[in-house]
Amino acid sequence: MNIALVGYGKMGKEVESAARAKGLTVSKVFDINNNTGSLGLTAESLKGVDVCIEFSTPGSVLENITAVAECGKNIVVGTTGWYDRLDHVKKIVKENKIGFLYSPNFSLGVNIFMQIVTHAAHMMDRYAEYDAAVMERHHRAKVDSPSGTALTIASGVLQGMKRKTEITSGTIKGPIKPNQLHIASSRFGSVAGTHAVVFDSGADSIELVHTAKDRSGFAVGAVVAAEWLKGKKGFYTMRDVITL
Repeated sequence: MNIALVGYGKMGKEVESAARAKGLTVSKVFDINNNTGSLGLTAESLKGVDVCIEFSTPGSVLENITAVAECGKNIVVGTTGWYDRLDHVKKIVKENKIGFLYSPNFSLGVNIFMQIVTHAAHMMDRYAEYDAAVMERHHRAKVDSPSGTALTIASGVLQGMKRKTEITSGTIKGPIKPNQLHIASSRFGSVAGTHAVVFDSGADSIELVHTAKDRSGFAVGAVVAAEWLKGKKGFYTMRDVITL
């Protein structure tokens, strides 16, 4: 299997290492030196590539997705901060008949965790005594807050706990409404990423936690996703890769 990397920061290097460890070929790397304005992504430069893996920035991800799609190549996207354009990207994927897979977090453990959380929230929804909250911690250079992962986890809680219908984040002044689910975010140090869901009652608390030890798990998951996406057409997430 032949992979092209689009964006080559810390995550790009991790993905390259994970791909080579699995015996895959990384034949192309597109970064700021050869892909300004996504002009490096052409039919010729992507010739022979099975899947592109994109980890860049919110400012360049849409241009990269468009360029890769117009070349008819499948793409796995790990960049966050563009989800307000989700419908636009779905249109691009459909028009160009490619395979597209995105996730705010490619960690295999996180994606299993998300499904566990949704199932737990469904169980807790039966008992009005229990409230819920999402908490997340990341390194101080993290761009988005709340993280895309925290928002996805919160959506999973809403999916299971029907009495929660609205996600709220940031500083809360005063009490929140019973239907609101609060995401609390912290940014400091070099924390790779910790996400927790707490179900709390007057009698006890249940806390589900996922802690990333480093970024290698994200890279391994992205490579697994690329292997899964090879030859497929359509719009997917990691939930399609990992199912209960």
